[in-house]
Amino acid sequence: MEVIIIDTLFSGFSINDLFLKNRIVMSPMCQYSAREGMPNEWHKVHYASRAIGGAGLITIEMTAVSPEGRSTDKDLGLWSDKHIPKFEEIISLCKKNGAKVSVQISHAGRKAQNINIPISPSAIKFEGEMYNQPRELEIDDIKKIIDSYTQTAKRAVLAGADCIEIHGAHGYLIHQFHSRLTNKRNDKYGVIPWKFGTEVIQSVKNVIPKSMPLIMRISAIEYAVGGYDIEYVLKICEHYRNAGISIFSISSGGEGPFPTDYPGHHVPFSRVIKGNLRVPTIVAGVINSPDLADSIIRNNDADLIAIGRGMLRNPYWALDAAEILNQHIEVPDQYKRAFN
Repeated sequence: MEVIIIDTLFSGFSINDLFLKNRIVMSPMCQYSAREGMPNEWHKVHYASRAIGGAGLITIEMTAVSPEGRSTDKDLGLWSDKHIPKFEEIISLCKKNGAKVSVQISHAGRKAQNINIPISPSAIKFEGEMYNQPRELEIDDIKKIIDSYTQTAKRAVLAGADCIEIHGAHGYLIHQFHSRLTNKRNDKYGVIPWKFGTEVIQSVKNVIPKSMPLIMRISAIEYAVGGYDIEYVLKICEHYRNAGISIFSISSGGEGPFPTDYPGHHVPFSRVIKGNLRVPTIVAGVINSPDLADSIIRNNDADLIAIGRGMLRNPYWALDAAEILNQHIEVPDQYKRAFN
């Protein structure tokens, strides 16, 4: 008789040489607390406390590949070697406390608020007073930006990261190439909307260890008139999977106002991408309930659960979830008396 093994929120997860002790991911949540892109004591405490709190994978927030690639002037950055030691401190501390660490690398494109003339695939402004009119990228600009992703990924590896996440969602630069609303180019980067992202992936793959998983965060749909749907992004994800993406982190939106969120609202998108492309997925989206998170894993709708707001409120979300779900989890010695 065949035994069917059902994974749970506290099952281990392996891909390539990466092993996670559970399926709980700390979502990349911007802290807007950096100066010149440099992490500080706030970031160290913020990330380490979630590692102590039991998360399997810590995702360091959106980290700019260049100064002009920041969304705000308080974003993290890893555009120079001088940033490496501070990232290394955080990553080392998280790993000493049982978590693996991913760094999300990004360029804000036209959503950069800290420069007078941002860049974009096409010279189309993002709505809002805090955003400026962008200029259209030249081919030489594109090559330089791809190299900045590559060099940033290389620095993340030197800092000790276990994996890299490329931000391709939420209306930032890679998403801007995907979108019909922001990419009106007539060249190869317009005709093939996944070309820029594919070149970023391929270039990053060349500088990270072969066994290191590469994650891509993707917006599954756009909440705007004329925006793309899940079928469109499924095609883009197929190209990205073939280029070397190991895991997709599923989100949505970025080119229009977000609708009212409800718990698990990205799960149907995760189910489609995971099922059609046979690739692991991370899913986020107001998944604050341990029961909901566990059911998503048990139903095989995603492989990992990204906890955002729930983990902002409670660094020990994973420890509490284990108690609620009657699952074993290793508790730090200093805290064990609270769990007896």
